Amino acid sequence: MRAQPTYEIDGTAFSTLEEFAGHFSSVVLGDHAWHGNLDAFNDILRGGFGTPDGGFKLRWRNSGTSRDRLGYPETVRQLELRLAHCHPSNREHISAQLAAASRGVGPTVFDWLLETIRDHGDGGTQAEDRVVLELA
Repeated sequence: MRAQPTYEIDGTAFSTLEEFAGHFSSVVLGDHAWHGNLDAFNDILRGGFGTPDGGFKLRWRNSGTSRDRLGYPETVRQLELRLAHCHPSNREHISAQLAAASRGVGPTVFDWLLETIRDHGDGGTQAEDRVVLELA
């Protein structure tokens, strides 16, 4: 079995979800661009959108910086964007998430990204994608 490729992202290179998407795209996806939609990110991690089909290791340097920068203020901003563009049937749910994030409660953008990535690795529901996350 050949070794998985390793990609390294730097938590000091971005402060928003959109900047994370741009950085991830430039480091991992090459000719493909991801713009920050988390459903699309889930698809990308499966392989075939610039990511290897056999999995890869994602080394996230300065992840503590990312945890801070992609914390509650960025989460509130993202949820406000979602609320402004969501289907009316989702407004109540997103409003509740926004209220919680405004109080510093619940998952952050950083948590959303970790959960999505980890779901594609050992123990995740999509573990067959063989994505390994290494926080540094």
